Order: sequence, then structure tokens, then C-alpha cells
Amino acid sequence: MNDLGPRPEEQGRPESGLGKRVALSLALGILVYAGLAAWADLDGLSESLRAIPLWAPAVACALSFTNYVVRFPRWQRYLALVGSDVRGWESFRIYLAGLSLTVSPGKVGEALKSWLLRDVDGTPLAKSAPIVLAERVTDLFGFIVLIAISAGTTEHLGIAVFTAGLAAAIVIVAATETGARLALGIAAKLPMLRSRVDRLEETLTSARALLSPRELPMASALAAAGWGLECLGCWILAQSVLPAGTVEANGLGLAEVTYAFALSAVAGAVVVIAPGGLGVTEGLLTKLLGSGYRAAGYGASAARSTALSVTLVTRLCTLWFAMAIGLVALFWQHRHRRSVRRSIPQN
Repeated sequence: MNDLGPRPEEQGRPESGLGKRVALSLALGILVYAGLAAWADLDGLSESLRAIPLWAPAVACALSFTNYVVRFPRWQRYLALVGSDVRGWESFRIYLAGLSLTVSPGKVGEALKSWLLRDVDGTPLAKSAPIVLAERVTDLFGFIVLIAISAGTTEHLGIAVFTAGLAAAIVIVAATETGARLALGIAAKLPMLRSRVDRLEETLTSARALLSPRELPMASALAAAGWGLECLGCWILAQSVLPAGTVEANGLGLAEVTYAFALSAVAGAVVVIAPGGLGVTEGLLTKLLGSGYRAAGYGASAARSTALSVTLVTRLCTLWFAMAIGLVALFWQHRHRRSVRRSIPQN
């Protein structure tokens, strides 16, 4: 068999048609950003983008990558809880490869990691798939921690309260025996799920271990620390366009920008139909940063253009940088697995 060709068990994998998915994500991103650019002053936007020094996006990308490193121990802990013994560079490659489909509704494309994990050690999809759910729930808790620490106003806290309630509801359903029995009882009555109750039970058993009260605090703390680094990157970008000699503009301090970034990320996550939060996150972040620039003395048009330029570069250094890193890691992992298969003697 040609190692480069598709294998039967690969049908239906999340990365099937990856090129088309990436192209669609890029096209959607371009449409969203073109709409935002049309809403802003194009000349002002161009001028604001040129005002961002090259070192600032480089630092922001470095902080984004450090975020992945900080959250990696959570992934490794989850692997141990589901019974996988994948470790080291292979584990790190699989973890990063999940970022290749991060521009998907609710980031469900990260389920790709379960398929890659099964290829390596045979971990059943039903056991590892809850890892993605656990990561998303603890990410939300991490963002809520950041919002609580940085909030200087209650104007937008309804989003955080709703998100906390949603995350808590998921934990109750997926991580308690009562919630699991209720979910299984409902599934048994639905024709489309009746034949999959056994697999669903295995999935909920894994979810219970991942989202147990003992695991939630550390996983959420790692999420808060990791995402806090991306908040720092956004703050660096926001400060980099201010006139020389400005110490810290009113409304654009680290706390204010952390609040803006975290709240915007949560809003994008809650609106699951928006792949990667496209449009939702950008819109809210631009609005919140714009308020900061107006407080710093910018006119309405200049504040809007500057806030949008910082938002677009921030998303380039977070969302799109993550996708690029994920694609590299996915290619690296597939190349490694082909090498492993070739090294196995054929009968």
C-alpha cells in the first residue's frame, strides 16, 4: 500500500478536505475584515496599521506561542486521565496540530487531536473526545477569572455571568453521575442516538474524570495564565501606537485591555456559529479598545481606526498565528507517522 494515499479508516476524519477548510476560513476572514475596514476610515486604518512597529507583533506572537506551552501540561494531564501514554514531542505535535482547525464553530475542529491520538496508541475516540470539551470549559473558566480580576465596570459582565452559567451547566451534565444518567436516558429515547448509548456512556465516563472537582482548579488556572499572556500581547500592541513619551493612557492600561480581550474572546466562544469567533470577537474588541483610545484623547474616527488596526493585528497574532502553527504541526506529525509506518517490516 502507498503510505501517501488515504487509508480506509481515515474517511470522515476532521482533516479530510483540509485545504478547502483552510481556504474557506481565509475567505470568511477576508470578508469579515473587509466589512470592518469599510466601516472604519480606510485611510485612517492604513495609517494606524503603519504606526504599529514590527517588534510589537513579533512579541505578541511569541506570547501566543508561550500560551500554548503553558497550557500543554493540561493536555498531558488529560491524556493520563483517559489512559493514553503518549508523551514528549509526539504529544506536543498532536496538541499543536489541533490548532490547525481552530477557525471552526466552537473550535470543534480540535477533535482532530483525538484522531491523531488514536493513530499513535489506539486510544478510542469516545474516550479522548471529551478532552476537547474539558479544554473549552476550563478555557472559559480561565477567561472568567481574567475578567473578574481586570473588570473595572459591570457594563458587560452579563456575558461573563452567562458564560459561567453555561460552563457550570456543562460540568453538571458531563461530570456528575446524575447528569450523565439524565443524558443517557434522553439519548436512549432518541432514534438517532439509541444505537450509540454505549459509546456515549464511555464518553461521559471520560468527561467525569476530566471535569472532576479535583481537576478543574489547576486546569482553569493554567488556562487563565496562558490566555493572560495573549491579553498581554494585545496590551503591547495597543500601547505601541500611542505617541512617544506616553506612560500609560487612561482606558488602555493592562487591566482594561485584559478585560477587553477576555470578554471579546468569551463572546466569540459563546456565539458558536461564528468560526473562531470571527466577527463577534473583532467587533467587541474594537468597540472596547475604541473607548480606551477616546479616553486617551483620540477623536471618534481616529479612535475607531486605531482600535480596529490593533484588533486586526491582535487576531493575526492569536487566531491566525495559531492556525499556521497547527498546520505546521499537523504536517510534521503526518510526516513522522509515515516514517514510522515505513520502518515497520511488511509481511
